[in-house]
Amino acid sequence: MILSMTGYGRSRQTVGGREITVELKSVNSRYFEYSSRIPRSCAFLDERLKKLLAGQVSRGKVELSLQLQGGGEADTVVVPDLALAKSYQTALHTLSEELQLRCDVPLSLLARFPDVLAARRAEPDQEQLWQDVSAVCQEALEGFTAMRAAEGEKLKADILSRLAFLEQAVAQVEQDSAGRVQSYTERLYARLKTVLEDRTVDEARLLTEAAIFADKTAVDEETVRLRSHIAQYRGILEEGGPVGRKLDFLTQELNRETNTIGSKCQDLAITRLVVDMKAEIEKIREQVQNIE
Repeated sequence: MILSMTGYGRSRQTVGGREITVELKSVNSRYFEYSSRIPRSCAFLDERLKKLLAGQVSRGKVELSLQLQGGGEADTVVVPDLALAKSYQTALHTLSEELQLRCDVPLSLLARFPDVLAARRAEPDQEQLWQDVSAVCQEALEGFTAMRAAEGEKLKADILSRLAFLEQAVAQVEQDSAGRVQSYTERLYARLKTVLEDRTVDEARLLTEAAIFADKTAVDEETVRLRSHIAQYRGILEEGGPVGRKLDFLTQELNRETNTIGSKCQDLAITRLVVDMKAEIEKIREQVQNIE
C-alpha cells in the first residue's frame, strides 16, 4: 500500500468521565517531524504519543492536537489544612479562657473558617490517562491512515500512467534511432559526391565516419537502463510501504538517462520526445514528493 504524506484524522470519545479529542494533521517533509498542542497537565504524555505516531509514520510533518474536557469529581479533591485548623482551635480556646466563656466549637463551624478546607485539582492517574488517550489516538490514526492510503492510491495510479507514456517514448526513441546511422551515411555520401564532383568517394573512409558517428550517438545503453528503471519503479509501487526515498532516487536516474539521450541525439523527432519525457518525469517527481 502506497501512503501519501498528507493526511487528516480526528476522534472524539468520552472515557472515564472525560471528553477526549485527538486531531492529527500531516504535510510533506523529508523526514519524520512531530509537533503537538496538548494541555500542560498532560505534558507527560507527549513523548509516548510521539513514539506511537513514529511507529505508524516514517516521513511527514505530523501535528497532534489533544483536548480534554470534564472529569468533574474525579479530577478534584478537598484537602484540609490541619495546621491552620489547629491554629484556629487554639485561638478559640485562648479566647475562651481569657473571656471566661464556654468554648464549644463544632467541627462543622471550624471547617467554615477561611482556607481550612481547599478544593484542589487531583493528580491524574498517569497510566490510566495514557490508556484512555492512546485508545482515542488509535482511532484518529485509523482515519488518518485511511486518508493517506486513499491519496496514495491516486498518486500511484497517476505515476503508473506516466510510466506507461515513458515506456512508449523509449520504444519510439529506439525506433527513430535505428535508422539514424543509415540516414547519416547517406547524407554524408551525398555531400562528399557534391564536394568531390567526379572523383571517387573513399568507401572505407565513409564507413569509418559512419562508425564514429554511431558510437557517439548510440543510445542503446540509455534506453535499456530506462526500461530497467521503469520496471523497478513499477515493482516498488506494487511492493508498497515507505518507498518515497527509493522512488526519489529512481526519478533522478530516469532524468539522468533522458538527459543523456537528449545530448547524444541531434535528431529533431528524438529531441521532441526527450522534451516530452522530461516533462513527464518532472510531474512524476512532484508526485513522489508526496509519497511516504
